[in-house]
Amino acid sequence: MAYLILGGSFNPVHAGHLIMAEELAAEFSCKRVVLVPARVPPHKDLIDDPGPALRVAMLRAATAGDGLFEIEDCELTRDGPSYTVDTLLHLRERYPGEEAFLAIGDDLAGGFPSWREPERIVELARLVIARRPSAKARRGGAEDGGPEDGGAEGDGVPAGFPYPYRRGHNSPIPISSSMVRERIRERGAWRRLVPEGAARIIADGRLYGYCP
Repeated sequence: MAYLILGGSFNPVHAGHLIMAEELAAEFSCKRVVLVPARVPPHKDLIDDPGPALRVAMLRAATAGDGLFEIEDCELTRDGPSYTVDTLLHLRERYPGEEAFLAIGDDLAGGFPSWREPERIVELARLVIARRPSAKARRGGAEDGGPEDGGAEGDGVPAGFPYPYRRGHNSPIPISSSMVRERIRERGAWRRLVPEGAARIIADGRLYGYCP
């Protein structure tokens, strides 16, 4: 059995996260998606962070009743930055004998060699590089010409990428957490971008500057 891992700050979780995860799970025959919220992402700053407890609460509310998704909070209980290699070692113990696929966006592919122990990461999980709308925008809206497997240049993947990977063919949904936060702050339209359960937590808690 195989499962897909998707980590992130989820600040907040939005429809694009879940659509990408579902599409990649179907493409790579994964029976479950493990969502891993980071406590302290090592590669970016958290802006307008309501705190890890609320971010994971939004994730749980967004996926409640959906058997495809599981939430893994191991990074929330570890001190220091949330390193992917540590999470993969934890998940290997949790799901012994199962094949792990690790999804990252193509906007992160260029920095992947600087992650902690990237060689160990690709030993522990099959790397899937997913399509992100930011990469498509950088190419002026060009269609994805990426390979089925790693080793050649694809949309958003640097030439000569030194690790084996599979290219995801998910739909690049043009939604980001920063867009959601900005729309909430500016009283724009945001509720259809966020799963209903998470939207209720945002509204009830007046998160991200929400004002009814």
